[in-house]
Amino acid sequence: MDMKTWLITGASKGLGRAFAEAALERGDRVAAAVRDILALEDLRDRHPGLLVLPLDVTDAASVPERVAEAEARLGSIDILVNNAGYGHFGAVEELTDAELRDQLETNVFGALRVTRAALPAMRERRCGHIVQISSIGGVGAFANLGAYHASKWALEALSESLSVEVEPFGVHVTLVEPGGFATDWAGPSARRSTPHPAYDPMRAAAAARRGGQAPGDPAAAARALLEVVDAPEPPLRVLFGALAAGIVTGIYERRLQEWAAWEELAVRAQGASGD
Repeated sequence: MDMKTWLITGASKGLGRAFAEAALERGDRVAAAVRDILALEDLRDRHPGLLVLPLDVTDAASVPERVAEAEARLGSIDILVNNAGYGHFGAVEELTDAELRDQLETNVFGALRVTRAALPAMRERRCGHIVQISSIGGVGAFANLGAYHASKWALEALSESLSVEVEPFGVHVTLVEPGGFATDWAGPSARRSTPHPAYDPMRAAAAARRGGQAPGDPAAAARALLEVVDAPEPPLRVLFGALAAGIVTGIYERRLQEWAAWEELAVRAQGASGD
């Protein structure tokens, strides 16, 4: 298999780091974009060819420069993985405008900036693969995570439109939708709104549900991603995690049932035929 060149954002830990390690271990070239380059010092010691790029995806001016640097030093980017992001916990009533804007700035605008910077070369070469790390939270929405869900739903919509737009140029787009994995997504990496006591029972119930689920292994997710990017016809959407399929299937079943229950009203809402 030909050596591939990757650009991975948010590669300092969790899934992003696991993706970088898996690609490096099979001999691919990797540009790992992180806010703190010291976070990957040990990985660079093991893989001297790793290019560590200092990048904050919310810094709009620096994104094109860093993408151009990766292309200049490693060659054309074959696979872009937009992994940089974080989770914001808070009931919708608790959210401030600034908290929601910050969530969208990283999870949506950050991915858009990097995609815009990397896409022209892919389009001109008529090949490439853009991988957006979404979530099952990009398919359904749960309590206490409204800002996060808003960002992932936006990423899903942008990416589905993008996939149609770039298909004629031979560029693939894949939305990876993981369930729960053993990362610090809900720990130090997360941000939280100032809690209102009225929502304490909701938070306790959510914590109990998370505690009963076995988290996935990031290394296994990385091996799965290698299969996705190696596929001749990769999927637009793919779920990662044993519980993810059941959760998403339940979400769609409930939606279909509700739409069906209100179908007569939906038809009446159109008005009389011929109006």
